[in-house]
Amino acid sequence: MSKQCCSIDDHLKPQKNEAHQHKYDALGGQLCCLRTEKIYGKEHGQNEHHEHKNHDHSHGHDHDHDHSHDIEGKTVFELFLPAAVSLILLLTAISLDNYFPQDWFSGGLRLGWFIVAYIPVGLPVIKEAIESIRYKDFFSEFFLMVIATMGAFAIGEYPEAVAVMLFYAVGEVFQTLAVSRAKGNIKSLLDQRPDEVTVLKERRPVVIKAEDAKIGDIIQLKPGEKLGLDGELISESASYNTSALTGESKPDTKLKGDAVLAGMINLTTVSQIRVTAAYSDSKLSKILELVQDAAAQKAPTELFIRKFAKVYTPIIVFLSIGITLLPALFVDNYLFNDWLYRALVFLVISCPCALVISIPLGYFGGIGAASHNGILFKGSNFLDILANVQNVVIDKTGTMTEGVFKVQEVIINPGFDKDEILKIVNALESQSTHPVATAIHNYVGEVDDTIKLVGTEEIAGHGLKTTVNGNELLVGNFKLLDKFNISHDTDTSNIVYTVIAISYNGKFAGYLTISDSIKVDAKAAVDKLHRMNIRVTMLSGDKSAVVDHVARQLGIDNAYGDLLPEDKVKKVKEIRDRNGSVAFVGDGVNDAPVIALSDAGIAMGGLGSDAVIETANIVIQDDMPSKIPMAINISKQTKKIVWQNIVLAFSIKAIVLILGAGGLANMWEAVFADVGVALLAILNAVRIQRMKF
Repeated sequence: MSKQCCSIDDHLKPQKNEAHQHKYDALGGQLCCLRTEKIYGKEHGQNEHHEHKNHDHSHGHDHDHDHSHDIEGKTVFELFLPAAVSLILLLTAISLDNYFPQDWFSGGLRLGWFIVAYIPVGLPVIKEAIESIRYKDFFSEFFLMVIATMGAFAIGEYPEAVAVMLFYAVGEVFQTLAVSRAKGNIKSLLDQRPDEVTVLKERRPVVIKAEDAKIGDIIQLKPGEKLGLDGELISESASYNTSALTGESKPDTKLKGDAVLAGMINLTTVSQIRVTAAYSDSKLSKILELVQDAAAQKAPTELFIRKFAKVYTPIIVFLSIGITLLPALFVDNYLFNDWLYRALVFLVISCPCALVISIPLGYFGGIGAASHNGILFKGSNFLDILANVQNVVIDKTGTMTEGVFKVQEVIINPGFDKDEILKIVNALESQSTHPVATAIHNYVGEVDDTIKLVGTEEIAGHGLKTTVNGNELLVGNFKLLDKFNISHDTDTSNIVYTVIAISYNGKFAGYLTISDSIKVDAKAAVDKLHRMNIRVTMLSGDKSAVVDHVARQLGIDNAYGDLLPEDKVKKVKEIRDRNGSVAFVGDGVNDAPVIALSDAGIAMGGLGSDAVIETANIVIQDDMPSKIPMAINISKQTKKIVWQNIVLAFSIKAIVLILGAGGLANMWEAVFADVGVALLAILNAVRIQRMKF
């Protein structure tokens, strides 16, 4: 069945068909536009073929051609058909040569037969070689294979000429399928965002394009449908499959007022959601942008292999010429055909395909495996960086704790009206999105709209300041009171809760204590990091007593509280200078500078601010601390596989190259050293997609 919507070109950009709306089952499985259609669908092939004809070939043939474009709408059977035809003709010819000799099978007819056997597998490679030369890439893998097989024809080694190209063609098909499979996890994300939504207009459901929906519109979401925009649930409750965002299929129950995000699938009754963000600003839209851009960021190993191939391949070509001609000066019984054959073997062995395909595939597989587990890497270079991290520095609130606070006690001095103070504090905190503000709102209740605030401002790392009825109101930590010279005699050093100080009309009015709960997997995450020999440090703007209490519960190595954003930056610099590379994990706007400074910045993407997600190199979509060691493990496994492939390719090629130059290896060993090693490296690279982390 050919695909009718959302074709994906080489650059992973969706092309939407407005008439189609995706359908899903109750568990979130997509019932249309399946992955096999994405890879093998007719329109996909046509789009990719068109893209291939028009893209910049200086990229496409620089030992970095995208094997996925070779699919061109064909089934697996159609992909292997040319090789199958060539194989049948080759086996028939070998049988007529050796097992069932016929008088008529000789001379021009025999040559013609082998040429016909060569054409199905050789012609596409010849075309690619010509294209490479047109765009000044003279030493592509295609060019090497054409020279080698044409040379074999020239010296009468017809069966080996066809066999070399046949095995090379089969290898190319396997590489194509492997690359497509590696892209599968990432490509499938592109259909996670519906093109259309049902909004209520004058209490009647109307289907419109998701991008035309406005903030404040009410979306009606039926069971099995996927939400197209971020919003706030206005129904009493609903259960959602959040696997598109988190990689976890466990249903997540939301209550009235909770945030629901684009990509979530309604599992129960019809629910209504008020849109809170434009289509292009939804969390899922940002995730898709990150995923689409990830492949552009290359790891240093990958970049080195590209540069190496550019130098290595011309050297091999000139060495093969030397192998052919130079022995004439030193060997008494020099035979041109013998030394040309050795040179051709040398050429086939030298093709760097195993390296230039399997290494990018290994990194792409790592990115795909991570995204499948709800972890987004913005580039393969960050896989390398995270694999070598020696220190993980974490924020506390919203990272290792739930970020859901509850008011524990309220201490208001006798000279103030407790109810009045709480009302004005609630009015001020209603202008903040901090979890503390939510806790105060939940404790006090609805905001009194008659309270007028003048000149409200947020003082970074301290709290909020405003004027009410002509009187100054300060709400924040005790450093805020010290900043404005508000005297107080409260000792909060032994309180293991977060303390919110209040000053009104220049006098200390009292304080509230607020507690937060530790995330269920936080302790396990720290333990796993320790088993990896990674030091864990906690930095927080919260008071030191609270930070130390949480750190002791989690077994964290070092913890520092009462830090301003600039203090966090200093601490991270100190840790990096003293103990090596640092990954910083945070979720708030004030964490953005530290994330930008660290070697690898990790953002908690579910509750995290957009500024942090934009700045970070890695995004954890479900805010689970256990994904931190998982991301590091995926990075380490990816790096290990990449280096296994490098060692495998170089060692086998080096051995067979020496044997080939000495005349001890023939074309069959050469084919194994090229295609065989490439296939082994590819199979090794795709292993990461099947690993459990």
